[in-house]
Amino acid sequence: MGIFLQDGGTIGFVAPSFGCNIEPYRTAFDNALEKFRKMGFRTVLGPNCYRGDGIGISAPPEECAAELTEMFLRGDIDALMACGGGELMCETIAKMDWERIRAGRKKLLIGYSDITNFLFPYVTKCDGCGIYGPSAAAFGMEPWHPCIADAIALMQGKIDTVRSYGAWEGITDGKKDVEHPLAPYNCVQTAGIRKYINSSTSVEQTEGTLCFEGRLVGGCLDCLQVLCGTPYADPVGYAERYSDEGIVWFIESCDLTVFGIRRALWQLRNAGWFRNVKGFLIGRPLCYGQEMMGLDQYRAVIDVIGDFGVPIVMDADIGHLAPQMPLLLGSHASVTAAEGLTITMRI
Repeated sequence: MGIFLQDGGTIGFVAPSFGCNIEPYRTAFDNALEKFRKMGFRTVLGPNCYRGDGIGISAPPEECAAELTEMFLRGDIDALMACGGGELMCETIAKMDWERIRAGRKKLLIGYSDITNFLFPYVTKCDGCGIYGPSAAAFGMEPWHPCIADAIALMQGKIDTVRSYGAWEGITDGKKDVEHPLAPYNCVQTAGIRKYINSSTSVEQTEGTLCFEGRLVGGCLDCLQVLCGTPYADPVGYAERYSDEGIVWFIESCDLTVFGIRRALWQLRNAGWFRNVKGFLIGRPLCYGQEMMGLDQYRAVIDVIGDFGVPIVMDADIGHLAPQMPLLLGSHASVTAAEGLTITMRI
């Protein structure tokens, strides 16, 4: 299919959320650009990549929306990368020309966290595809973690399968800072995935292999909750259009506490978002290990969605605690959860 980035193709860089105006992100981004050029790619920067005069985003929402819309529609740009996540991209999408986006050439954008505000509507309302994966500055690390190599290979269509990486970086383990802007991930934590199935009376953890498949949708729960009830997301319609395949949901969280996770999932469930679900992939939350008033990260999820009777995989390499498996949203995903997690994604 023609959505993949070809060798020698052009990558456009956009900042619909945060830009790369401060360290360590600016140096890392500059190094990423140099690496891409050495790989033979042409690079085109949007006007907001080095800006930081917006509130929670790189620039005023109207200017962020104009940048993303125009860069997305440019015929000489083959794929897009977001500079970073942020806080208020929800205000950006409200200013975008979605009719032009829907009618234009299908194009991949890679990013995560606040970029959910574009990726989720683009997939569920426009039947597009996107990659939930590292932002542009991450590609400047030296050396690349395997997840970074996987992300560009997935973007090029050179791989269709990703696997969990065996170790991860805790919130206090990272070495990247203003003095070490190119530091790679410091993956020293080795806890594995948890798998849950629905028995006749309860949801139970299992050591067995779980397999499921369906259309892959999801994103950062903080953003999904904000999109719920707006005209910018249509997971119900998407699930109906692909009812013959079913839906694989992936969900991770950033600022939410364990109670915030539980409330957000309750909201999405009661809005009908999990229709035709075939399985859930839950990334390690940024509040990993938190317990509040008898609630931990596992019960926050299981108590709300456990009775759907589908497999639930938790502590997956998805989201804010690196590394992250790049995921091709809008693809048909086949998931195998054994000792680790394997996801094959095809369009």
